[in-house]
Amino acid sequence: MSPKVMSPALSLSLAGLLAVALAACATALAPAPDLTPPPPRPYDAKTQLEYGGPPRAPRY
Repeated sequence: MSPKVMSPALSLSLAGLLAVALAACATALAPAPDLTPPPPRPYDAKTQLEYGGPPRAPRY
């Protein structure tokens, strides 16, 4: 009689670990979000009349 090399629970857990590792490597990473600020809006005539020209950029 030949001895069992691995128990069924051990072989099932190793197969599950292999499946999880393959699934983790197969998923594509999401692209990084675009963090550039939007371009400034053009100033309308009312804003230019109220402020005497385009307002200055905010100072942070």
